[in-house]
Amino acid sequence: MVHVAIVCKPQKEELARILPELIGWLRQHGYEPLVDREGGQYTTAAPAVNRALMPEYAPGLVIVLGGDGTLLSVARIFAATGTPILSVNLGFLGFLTEVRLADLYSTLEGWRSGCHGLDARTMLHAELWRGGALCTDCEALNEVVVSKGDIARMGDFAVELDGKSVARFRADGVIVSTPTGSTAYTLAANGPILTPDVDAMVVTPICPHLLTLRPIVVRGDALLTVRVEGVANRAALTVDGQKAAELLLGDEVRCRKSRYTVNLVRMSESGFFEALRSKLSWGER
Repeated sequence: MVHVAIVCKPQKEELARILPELIGWLRQHGYEPLVDREGGQYTTAAPAVNRALMPEYAPGLVIVLGGDGTLLSVARIFAATGTPILSVNLGFLGFLTEVRLADLYSTLEGWRSGCHGLDARTMLHAELWRGGALCTDCEALNEVVVSKGDIARMGDFAVELDGKSVARFRADGVIVSTPTGSTAYTLAANGPILTPDVDAMVVTPICPHLLTLRPIVVRGDALLTVRVEGVANRAALTVDGQKAAELLLGDEVRCRKSRYTVNLVRMSESGFFEALRSKLSWGER
């Protein structure tokens, strides 16, 4: 029997109504559902397991009931499996989680009958190097951010492309984003919008102390290195706005295109630009 994993946004009271109905529908159609611990707070109708262990059940589909943040966490957990992800918007913006709750079951019917597409999204692979040794690595769907600490003083950063110097500057930090992430933190920092199929990365300084410094787009197979050259108290590495690690002076964060992709189930023909118009008011007068 094919498993279907259900991942839920925390503290959403409507899950008490949604989950029993969804679990019943899945069982009625021959699937075995499992929910994460967050969903397990609202129902006992399906086994509750830790999110990190869900790939061990080899589900045929992951249903995300939440917002973009929930989807980002799921993308990292299932990065190595390529499992299709169907995302239902229970959050605020829902730029990536495009399915409305009212369309959940019609979308599932379309998925069962094969009337769907898979939107493959590129991920970033980031490595933290300290003193010439690899400390940790991770995958990101949106972006990797190297930023200064929690006091209002800038840090000193250096950016290299394939081992060659790009720039040294003072700023609040540096964002390295995927095309998917170009509509997230990078956009808020005045970076460019990239369509999801572009093979590229965006490097965006955060509040640089130079009027001439602007975001740049580099080829997708490049190796980007961001080095911490000076901080007032501390610096941090943040992945998709969720996973963080403290950085020390001289640390390097090396970013390249991941070998993994995230497969989003898409039923709508409206596309990326419709999402820009409806979610971000792009092109409005």
